[in-house]
Amino acid sequence: MTDAGATLRTLLDRDELLVCPGVHDPLTAAVADAVGFDAIYMTGYGTSLSQTGYPDAGLITMPEMIDNAANIQERISVPLIADADNGYGNATNVIRTVREYIKAGVGAIHIEDQTFPKRCGHTKGRQVIGREEAVGKIAAAADVRDDRGEDFVLIARTDARGTGDGSLDDAINRVNDFLDAGADVGFVEGPTDEAELERVGREVDGPLLYNFVGEIGSSPYVELADLREWGFDLTIFPIAATLSTIANVYADMAAFAEDPVAAMEAIDEQFAAQPVGSLHDFSGFPEVVEWERQYLPDEEQEKYEGSLGDEVE
Repeated sequence: MTDAGATLRTLLDRDELLVCPGVHDPLTAAVADAVGFDAIYMTGYGTSLSQTGYPDAGLITMPEMIDNAANIQERISVPLIADADNGYGNATNVIRTVREYIKAGVGAIHIEDQTFPKRCGHTKGRQVIGREEAVGKIAAAADVRDDRGEDFVLIARTDARGTGDGSLDDAINRVNDFLDAGADVGFVEGPTDEAELERVGREVDGPLLYNFVGEIGSSPYVELADLREWGFDLTIFPIAATLSTIANVYADMAAFAEDPVAAMEAIDEQFAAQPVGSLHDFSGFPEVVEWERQYLPDEEQEKYEGSLGDEVE
């Protein structure tokens, strides 16, 4: 993916809702890419859980998040939208955060207005910084975008609706301020029902993202056509791959505990039923073999003669 930001901007300009499945590492991203989507989203919750074993409670660092994003974007053929949490500090920290995500080559990030440490936007106890400071952080991020990668898409999120005294009015006003400060897309986290979603679509003056979290969150299940009608341009399903991974691996491991051989046979059969080829094909071994043929001395090819193992050519 050589120009993820420019591609993403073209996708957002279409008169249709851009739907992005959530992934948490290069493997789940590769699966989503094989299925075929126009863009893919890197979840912060899933990244924290898969990379560190800890929940989305401000326990993962900027370098860990950026390394994961860079590896995912390298592996897929479409733009990646990445979670950048609260920018990992104040406005000066945001400057480096945005620079590093641009260097990673992703198409977009979203930055939120939570305090530090932040937490999942669908858990209790969230707090937000003052509006003036929050606007300053988005303005800093926008300036970095303009200076370092003008096609990079900046998504500004507010968690004001979910705080103890949070109101939808405050959330809408904040997102409008963020858009005025230079954000490309607004993101109101945590509308509680369809009426609130309609208000967000009506009163936010700019492109909009909806966070489709499902049963673990406070945002409702809605029809995608309704989101588009209300004025939303982009929706993410952040924990789709993470929940799928936990549920399916648990089921397989439970079966494995009962009968390892039968469970392994069932896993083999399930994998073979998917249209991704062999594990070696899916992981990219044929490309490695082609690199060897192209760039290594001819005598290096002799290692394949008479050797045992699956064909990877």
